[in-house]
Amino acid sequence: MTREEAYKILTEYTTKESLIKHALAVEICMRAYAEKYGADKEEWGNVGLLHDFDYEKYPTEEEHPFKGAEILRNLGVNEEWVKAILGHANYSGVTRDSDMEKVLYAVDELSGFIVACALVKPSKKVEDVSIKNVKDKLKDKRFAAAVNREDIKRGVEELGVTLDEHIEYTLETLKKDADKLGI
Repeated sequence: MTREEAYKILTEYTTKESLIKHALAVEICMRAYAEKYGADKEEWGNVGLLHDFDYEKYPTEEEHPFKGAEILRNLGVNEEWVKAILGHANYSGVTRDSDMEKVLYAVDELSGFIVACALVKPSKKVEDVSIKNVKDKLKDKRFAAAVNREDIKRGVEELGVTLDEHIEYTLETLKKDADKLGI
C-alpha cells in the first residue's frame, strides 16, 4: 500500500482535523523510528497513518480498533500492520512483539501529548517545547487529561529507553516536521 492509499483510507473515515493531524504526527514519528531501527519508513509511516482511522466512526473500546482491523483485513492489508494497530490499544489484549508494534504504542500517546504542550505555548509552536515542559505537564493530571500517562510509561519500558530519551527523540522528530502539522 502506498502512502497515498493509506491517506485516502484515513480521510475516508476521518473528517475531524484534530484526528487527521494526530495521524500525521504518529506517521512522522513512526517514519523517524523506522529509520532509527533500519526498517521500512513507508510501511511504518502507513501504520501510523492508519492506527486510528476508525476512531471517529467507532470511538468505543468495544469497536476501536477492532472495526478498523476488520476493514483493513477486508482491504487485504498486511496482517503485521493489523496486529500493530490492534496492539496500540492496550485493552485489545493483542501483544506487542515487533519493534513496529512497540514503537506505534510508544509514540501514539506521547506525540499527541507533545502537540498539546505546543498548543498551550503563546507561540503555539512545538519548537518552543522542551523536554522539561513535557515532563512537567505529564505530572499535571489535569493537563491533557485524556492522555493515558500509564501508556506513555509502559511504551517507554517496552522500547527499553528512558523517558527522557523517548521524549527527546519524539519531540525533535515533531520539530523537524512541525510545518506539516501546523505547530
